Amino acid sequence: MNKTSAIVLAAGMGTRMKSDLVKVMHPVAGPPMIEWPVAAAFASGVERCVLVVGHQQEKVRNCFAGRTEVSFAVQAEQLGTGHAVACAMPEIDSDADTVLILCGDTPLLTEQSLRAMLKAHAESGACVTVMTATVENPFGYGRIVKDEAGNVVAITEEKDASEAERLIREVNAGGYCVDRAFLAGAVAKLDNNNAQKEYYLTDVVRQARAKGLSCRSYQVGDSREISGVNDRVQMAEASRVLRRRINEELMRAGVTMIDPDAVYIERGVQIGRDSVIHPGAVIRGNTVIGERCRIEQNTLIIDCRIADDVAVKAGSVLEESVVGPDAAIGPMAHLRPGTELSAHVKIGNFVETKKAFMGEGSKASHLTYLGDATIGRDVNIGCGTITCNYDGVKKHKTVIEDGVFVGSDVQLVAPVTVGKNSLIAAGTTVTKDVPADSLAIARSPQVNKEGWTLRKK
Repeated sequence: MNKTSAIVLAAGMGTRMKSDLVKVMHPVAGPPMIEWPVAAAFASGVERCVLVVGHQQEKVRNCFAGRTEVSFAVQAEQLGTGHAVACAMPEIDSDADTVLILCGDTPLLTEQSLRAMLKAHAESGACVTVMTATVENPFGYGRIVKDEAGNVVAITEEKDASEAERLIREVNAGGYCVDRAFLAGAVAKLDNNNAQKEYYLTDVVRQARAKGLSCRSYQVGDSREISGVNDRVQMAEASRVLRRRINEELMRAGVTMIDPDAVYIERGVQIGRDSVIHPGAVIRGNTVIGERCRIEQNTLIIDCRIADDVAVKAGSVLEESVVGPDAAIGPMAHLRPGTELSAHVKIGNFVETKKAFMGEGSKASHLTYLGDATIGRDVNIGCGTITCNYDGVKKHKTVIEDGVFVGSDVQLVAPVTVGKNSLIAAGTTVTKDVPADSLAIARSPQVNKEGWTLRKK
């Protein structure tokens, strides 16, 4: 069986991005740009991948930390694509039959196209297969020069092309399938006798032809796949295309989107069938949303696990939280990291939680802060309640047991425990533990001074 390894070129800085961050580490529809072609390569059947790194190589390495199927080759000085591949060849497995070469700034390449190109390469018996596309405006691309039999005889770069060659609309997409043994020898013989004074990978076609070896092309059906990202305008366009792919896949799996062009979902997010996503929703990271959920407009959800039948109302923000079934959140609520809500919990408008657990059926309907708190079942948290968890040095915990009723405008000064079935009167500041089945009330006596306003006038 044919064994394939991949080389992904990711050494350049990307000066047209006008950024202090290396180009391939800019996020595109969620993950860093470099993750998209690497993921497509592995999905197409590649067994190992060598990333050619240079600028800010530690950032790229950290992106794939722990991935034993990914290795790295350093291109200390960027002398062209051919030089980059030459740097990577010592890392390629000696028993690999084929090397798939990709650019790290082409996030739109799909698994389907790569798989089809690898299949065409194997079936044709070609030494080199070049990925190509036909575009309306070929300016800036290398032109694919073929003979009458359709064999690729040369790839001519824009600056080196003749007037006739510049009229060719079939262009080099930057992807190659190459016989490993041939490639190892070919990149060692490259020269930089060209306008750019670089070592072009495209010259391996000329070498193959000189040896009488077959060079074929594989043309992708959608020319957008070959689009490289060189600046922020192109990055935004690539993100738009990828978001649309993500949304279409989810919709075909049973998710409703009121306006898919106004929904921003990152790769890796999972959403169950019959859930409805409204415009302006942003769902990121490793979020999992269950079935029959309603995610309303202008919500932000990051790295959350949300069970079935949950309503996340307009303007709410959820981060690194767990939400149980049939819960309701918002509008304008904020679940900060460490929040865990059980079934049938209600978090209302302008409620903020942080490292808070709420038991089944409990509710905090509005204008409340619950931080570092464990709250039992069927607890009512009144409007304006605050768990005072920070003493200026350390955070402390509040425990509210099952069945407690907390009135409005209550402050719970942690560490403090409220026993089950107790009632905290409105306006109370709780500074010591409350026994079970008790009423806690701490208010200054009310004084009415009759006629006071008349005397002031």
